[in-house]
Amino acid sequence: MPALTVFDILKEQSPTISPGIISADLMSLNTELSKLQEAGLKMAHFDVMDGHFVPSLTVGPPFVKAVKTTLLKDVHLMVANADKMVADFISAGADIITIHIEACDDALGLLENIGGMENVNDPKREIVRGIAINPTTPVEAVEALLGQIELIVLLAVDPSGAEHPSFDLTVERFEKLKQIVSASGRDILLCVDGGVKKNNIGEYAKMGADIYVSGSALFSGAIDENVRFMLDALRLCKRGIN
Repeated sequence: MPALTVFDILKEQSPTISPGIISADLMSLNTELSKLQEAGLKMAHFDVMDGHFVPSLTVGPPFVKAVKTTLLKDVHLMVANADKMVADFISAGADIITIHIEACDDALGLLENIGGMENVNDPKREIVRGIAINPTTPVEAVEALLGQIELIVLLAVDPSGAEHPSFDLTVERFEKLKQIVSASGRDILLCVDGGVKKNNIGEYAKMGADIYVSGSALFSGAIDENVRFMLDALRLCKRGIN
């Protein structure tokens, strides 16, 4: 039986959570990653910010490479000139790499290039290619890229620090995105990133995304309990929808 691809693993886990590890206690990161895994998660989300595309400055390829884990490395590039950085992050072990449509002159060409790169963690697995869209970007902008992506990340908050859209608007945008993907006939994972917490996970779950990115909500208090609470809410809602 052939090994599961990264896409297959994510599809099998859906709906699931990608934990934003920048919110973790980095001095105890190995322990916290182990807790995430023991609670049933399969991935870890790396928010890469460059201080230009977004105001904050976080981590680079050496950090991604230094994190020793069997969790899939979900790398979200909130950077300008992503084409100059993608190869370094893939060499550092990214299993999933997401670029911003707003930060690329030729997003299609870059995604095509990523499709030809090797997953250094397991050459038998592909790299899942994602495109992220900010709250002010029309969701229709992804249509020209659907043939070169396996993941779309809809941001529910603006990483530039601008005013956040209402939850209702995020739901409306997500519904449009689902319609676009459905009409294309392609199998593409949908992710929502921003504002996902324990007290609203039930409302987010109703959107029907495959992946939800959550940071501080998971790392405040007992990590295992937080993860299980949120996963239970997602899966309970999925059973209700189905």
